[in-house]
Amino acid sequence: MLAIILIATVNAASHKRGVRNYYYRHSADTIIKLDTTKDAKLIKGKKSKGTSRTKSAVVKNDTTKKNSNTLQSEVKSHAEDSTIVDQDHQITYLYGNARVTYEDFELDADYIRVDQKNHLLFAKGSTDPVTHRYVGRPISKEGKDKPLLSDSLLFNYKTKKGKLYNPASDQDGNYLSGGEARKLNETEIAYRNVIFSTCDLPYPDTHFGIVITRGIAEKNRIISGPAYLEIEGIPLPLAIPFGFFPKPDTRSSGVIIPTFGEDQQLGFYLRNFGYYIGISDYMDLTNLGTVYSKGSYEINETLRYLKRYKYSGNLVFSYGSHNYGLPGDPPTKDFNVTWSHSQDPNANPGSTFSASVNAGTSSFYRNDPSISNYNLQALTQNNLRSTINYSKTWEGTPFNLSIGLSHSQDLTNKTISLQLPTLSFSMASLSPFDSKDRVGDQKWYQKITISYNLQASNSINNLPESELFQGNNLIKNLQTSIVHNIPVGLSLNFLHYFQFGMNVNYAEHWYLQSIRKSFTRGSISGLDSLVTDTVNGFKRAGMYTLGTSVSTKIYSEIDFKKGNLMAIRHVMTPSIGFNYTPDFSAAGYGYYKTVVSNATIPYPYTSQLYSIFEDGFPSAGKQAGISFSLDNILQAKMKPKATDTSGKPTKVDILQGFTLSTFYNFAQDSLRLSPIQFSAHTAILNQKVNLTFFGQFNPYVTKVLDSISNGQISRFPQEINRYTFQDGKFPTLTSLSFSMSGSLNSSTFSPHPPVQQGTLQTINPQQAQKLALINSDPSAYIDFNVPWNLSFNYSFSYNNNYTSTNNSNTVMLSGDVTITKGWKVQYNTNYDLRAGKLAVTSFTLYRDLHCWDLNFQWVPFGVYKSYNVTLKVKAAILQDLKLSKRSDYTNNQNFTQ
Repeated sequence: MLAIILIATVNAASHKRGVRNYYYRHSADTIIKLDTTKDAKLIKGKKSKGTSRTKSAVVKNDTTKKNSNTLQSEVKSHAEDSTIVDQDHQITYLYGNARVTYEDFELDADYIRVDQKNHLLFAKGSTDPVTHRYVGRPISKEGKDKPLLSDSLLFNYKTKKGKLYNPASDQDGNYLSGGEARKLNETEIAYRNVIFSTCDLPYPDTHFGIVITRGIAEKNRIISGPAYLEIEGIPLPLAIPFGFFPKPDTRSSGVIIPTFGEDQQLGFYLRNFGYYIGISDYMDLTNLGTVYSKGSYEINETLRYLKRYKYSGNLVFSYGSHNYGLPGDPPTKDFNVTWSHSQDPNANPGSTFSASVNAGTSSFYRNDPSISNYNLQALTQNNLRSTINYSKTWEGTPFNLSIGLSHSQDLTNKTISLQLPTLSFSMASLSPFDSKDRVGDQKWYQKITISYNLQASNSINNLPESELFQGNNLIKNLQTSIVHNIPVGLSLNFLHYFQFGMNVNYAEHWYLQSIRKSFTRGSISGLDSLVTDTVNGFKRAGMYTLGTSVSTKIYSEIDFKKGNLMAIRHVMTPSIGFNYTPDFSAAGYGYYKTVVSNATIPYPYTSQLYSIFEDGFPSAGKQAGISFSLDNILQAKMKPKATDTSGKPTKVDILQGFTLSTFYNFAQDSLRLSPIQFSAHTAILNQKVNLTFFGQFNPYVTKVLDSISNGQISRFPQEINRYTFQDGKFPTLTSLSFSMSGSLNSSTFSPHPPVQQGTLQTINPQQAQKLALINSDPSAYIDFNVPWNLSFNYSFSYNNNYTSTNNSNTVMLSGDVTITKGWKVQYNTNYDLRAGKLAVTSFTLYRDLHCWDLNFQWVPFGVYKSYNVTLKVKAAILQDLKLSKRSDYTNNQNFTQ
């Protein structure tokens, strides 16, 4: 192996010398002094009798002679500018993008001298006369080793020994540059005055590092003599007489150095000390702990695993015990578990497994902010959600299976909902009356389709998190349901322009529990004394529905003869249907029961109809009516641009959808017309900004009545069976919502062709390491290549319940702006337009210091008012090397647990 590995792409730019008299060219090697004997003719500028000028040269050796001075292969050389061959001294001079190869050794440089007699290669770059930069540095490579860059090189291609001046190389994020390097044998290299650093800029531009005055590099380690720390070229009085620097090619275990500081409430701390365990090439474990002088502590365990072309993921368990109260108060204990797992889709065709878990106590992120690196989004979230899914499809069959676990946690109300587990088995639609050997068009009965779906679940809904593991609450509150659905459908075209559809659906639910309601003995209707009991035992409920529909499309178009607008087209899709559902609350089905209280003077009795199943299946009330809907699409046709070589008109969506719908139920004795609903959606600015709105009209007259309860007057709405248009009024708007959201950046208005991106299957280990680091803390990744980003969301809602109206009007903005090449500002805010107040607002200032990162996070006001300044090394191997100064929001006077 020639030397250490290089991780950079070097463009060996050359410059054409044109036609020159190379025999009288005065050459001076500014890196290695020229030999006065061998290079006498070049130094004196005299022509040798045995020289010639060619474009390329191949030196052949007699491979039949087996003595110590005979090479076994050819030395091949080439230069773009010119080649000078000194036949007397067997020396070849190569100028301009020169290249020499021997066996598995390759060398590129602006200038190469080949001494065939002594088997020596000398290579160096040159100074560009325009930019005065040193260009065309030697790039050498041996076998499967990565290329090695240096200012100059002297190499014996027979003994494989050599010397490099100002080398630059890389080994998994560790860089060596500057000084001298001498290759002693296949596995050892001697160094002198080199800089060992994680900065990838070669000397003298290296920002910081350890200067090794003398050392020996082996395959997996560097043993050094005296060494000292240097920052920006300034040596610091931090030195060691000798050192050992590992260069492992596999994961290795080691101690993680902590950071220290002070928290106003918790005291002095040692944060994130621990131990890293490299379990294998596919798995590692990071153990971290934090202790505070006033008795609080935190524990964090992170397990990462990755097997290329198979799967990847990480599992994190965090636990914290904090005392933000008075001395002697019991501490607040919190925990959190996160797990993410993804599978390569090609690993197991037909089956997939994925997991995204985030569960814990509701106060975890607030009491343990350092775990999430003080991420404001994590601190202000209201819900935690988890999903674990496995799916299986059988090739050549219509069947597929899906099994999942899910979790939903309301952090505000401190309640948990679980699905333990859910199972779905389905069969794709089949045409049972059609034949594979059919000839000709389908008959109407051959278009009948049927499918099947099974859904099974064990669920717990809105259980207080404090009661989750108390006694048998988990089993007691578990609700089991198995749902079968068998839809049968038929779709036909008739009279060329109309589509007819018919569907019959049967659904059956199986339960292992039901409920029974009753009033306590001696209760009166004026008091809330209704009791609900759970009854174990198998119960079933069936429900069937019938529906038919007819729809068509109506096209209209307006053409324009001037301008870029060619036409506007309007597409209407009216649909009318009939739906029938029996009244399953009738006593004959047994799905609904009535609970009656005891009559007590002066209170009358009260009664209530309820479903014996918690989910209210099947539905109560008979439906037999007509549904109506009208969908509208508005499109424009534009002339092609002058740069469009296809010459085809461009279609632009003005309105992607506008729908009106309602239902008239003949089975009801009054109020048969359902509220009229409308919705619309479209997108503007090249589909970057989405607009949606939804609303509802009540077609009936509604009066507001007064009632006296507990000595207070209360108002309530009462609908009457009379349409508003009978009184000459438009239906009442009861609800309206509008939202506008989008994401814009510098390429929105000047899009560029997409750049070919790598995939998880093609990334190298270094890229995989960086990706894992980004996934562990996405907020730490900043893209300076994008000048600006803007994400926004505006929402407006209005509700009218006749006794009062309420509305909300909010806007959310987030994004970033690159001020200069190395400065970027990130912002995030929410503003309540109705209240005229800002919600949680944060700013982050980033400074790219090449191999260092500086960021300043600031929350200027509110409960989470705080700041955080961090200076850290970019290299993944030195992520714990950082300097932080922060003011935690827990130090605010208004912070409470």
